[in-house]
Amino acid sequence: MQSLFTPADREALSARLAALEPGTLRQWGSMDPGQMLLHCTRGLEPATGDRPMKQVFLGKLVTPFIRRFVLGEKSFRKQVPTDPTFVVTHSCDFEAERTRLATMIDRFVRRGSDSAAKAVHPFFGRLSGDEWGRLAYKHLDHHLRQFGV
Repeated sequence: MQSLFTPADREALSARLAALEPGTLRQWGSMDPGQMLLHCTRGLEPATGDRPMKQVFLGKLVTPFIRRFVLGEKSFRKQVPTDPTFVVTHSCDFEAERTRLATMIDRFVRRGSDSAAKAVHPFFGRLSGDEWGRLAYKHLDHHLRQFGV
């Protein structure tokens, strides 16, 4: 299973990230490329400890039933709801956000899976380090596919 903690998987994502352009058109959703980059950075912040969060009540109820699907092999489907905390509606500097995301990915990886395992996901709650690595990969892959890269 693909993970940000796997060097080959991370390098493939980095190449796709480098191929993204500010004018790339989205295939679904409402974010432009710069907003998507900031959204993805924000999505990694809980795992690095930069944005500690608590699990929402709905997540506590639903996660036991959907966890294996979310963390499984299949890619995320289009139009998955976004936690309001991670919604980006303002315009963003594309290059600054791309650099920021690359830095956040490096930070996540350097801190390692043991550190990630201490973090709480706002919807899925406590995840193992391996689960964080897979979820982070799938989230980034989902948004890169959103822009065809």
